[in-house]
Amino acid sequence: MKAQHIVLSFLFIMSCCTISFAQTAKKENIKVWGNCGMCKKNIETAAKNAGASVADWNTETKVLAVSYNSKKTNSQKIQQLIAAAGYDTKDFTASDDAYNKLHTCCQYDRNAGSNDANAGCSDRKDCCKKDATASCCADGKCEKGKDCCKDMTQCKEQGCCKS
Repeated sequence: MKAQHIVLSFLFIMSCCTISFAQTAKKENIKVWGNCGMCKKNIETAAKNAGASVADWNTETKVLAVSYNSKKTNSQKIQQLIAAAGYDTKDFTASDDAYNKLHTCCQYDRNAGSNDANAGCSDRKDCCKKDATASCCADGKCEKGKDCCKDMTQCKEQGCCKS
């Protein structure tokens, strides 16, 4: 009887711990600009240094899948450390100094806002929804092959792209 009581107590404690951890574990996808396998390593390392338990950056989609304990870190802290490593994220722009320290193969096209031909400004702030007449827009989305963020003058006038 005593052994059964100990086992039941242990199972109760374990289930409480599991429920508590599940409430703080968070998974998120974050857009991060970069180019290659070296970028992948740097981005994932920065995310883990910021407290992510899992970090996997896809070189094709430019999306970082992270898991983290929300009591210890958050998306903003993770993105800040990635930007400090030289990579622009959906919410943070790396300093020019950090970007310039990247290896030349890692220096992605910052003026385009991403490496996707169809991304441009719409991934950043949806300028096309604000200004459907913008030269980069077609049907409320950035038109394939056009990058409104390449021309910083146009970008500033429209207010749609991160500087």
